[in-house]
Amino acid sequence: MAFRSSPKTSRTVDEDNPYWISFSDIMSGLLVIFILASLQLILELSEKNEQVDSAMQELVKGNQVRAEMLEEIRTDLASQGIHVEIAENQSVLRIPDEQIYFKTLRYDIPEDRSYAVQAIGQALYEAITKDDRSRFIDTIFVEGHTDSRPARNLKMGNWGLSSYRAITVWDYWRNNEEYGPVMAGLRNRDSKPMFSVSGYAATRPKIEVDDTAEKQLQNRRIDVRITMRQPSLIDLQDIKQILGKEDV
Repeated sequence: MAFRSSPKTSRTVDEDNPYWISFSDIMSGLLVIFILASLQLILELSEKNEQVDSAMQELVKGNQVRAEMLEEIRTDLASQGIHVEIAENQSVLRIPDEQIYFKTLRYDIPEDRSYAVQAIGQALYEAITKDDRSRFIDTIFVEGHTDSRPARNLKMGNWGLSSYRAITVWDYWRNNEEYGPVMAGLRNRDSKPMFSVSGYAATRPKIEVDDTAEKQLQNRRIDVRITMRQPSLIDLQDIKQILGKEDV
C-alpha cells in the first residue's frame, strides 16, 4: 500500500529552525567585517604616516632655520670686526673671551667690551625675529663658562662665576632699549620665556687641559645655545602603533 507524505512532514530544516544560518553566510559576514577592519587600519596607518612625515619635515626645517640664523649672525658680526664661532652641529654660537671678556673673579662687563655685547645682541635679535623664525625655537640658552682655575674667593666658586657672567650678558640684552623688550617677551610654543641662562663652570671646556694662559682664554667664554622645538604630533605611543610593536 502506498503512503503519501503529509505536508507537515515535508518542511525543510530551515522551516523547523528559523534561527539557522548557513556556514557560507557566516563566512560572508566575517569577510565583510575583515574588509572593513582592514580599510580602517589602512586609513589609520596612512594618517599616522602623514603625521610622521609632517614631524620629520618640521625637524628638518627647524635645523635648517637654526643653521641659517647662526651663519647670518656670524657674517653680520664679522663685518663689524667681531669674531664668533659656530659649534656643536650648528647649534651653538660661541663667543670667545677676546670678544666678551671678564676680569679675574668678576662678572661685570668691562666698558671696552660693551660695544661687542650690544652688537651680538642686536645680531641675535635680528636673526631670530626675521621671517617669523622664532616659531621654530624652543629655548635660547645664554651659557657661561670658566677655565679650570678654581675661584676660591667666591662663595659659589666657578659655578657661581659662570652663572653670574651669563646673567650679566642676558641682562645687558634684555635691558637694551632697542631690542630688549621684544627679546624678553619672546615665548615658545608652551608660552614659556624663550631665553634662559645657565652656568657650567669648567665642566664643558673647549680645551680639555687648559694649562696655559692661551688655553684658559679659549675656555673662558659665553655660548648661545639654540634648541629647536620638537613636533607635538608624535610620541612614543604613536611610533609604537605605526611599527606594530609592543616595545619601543
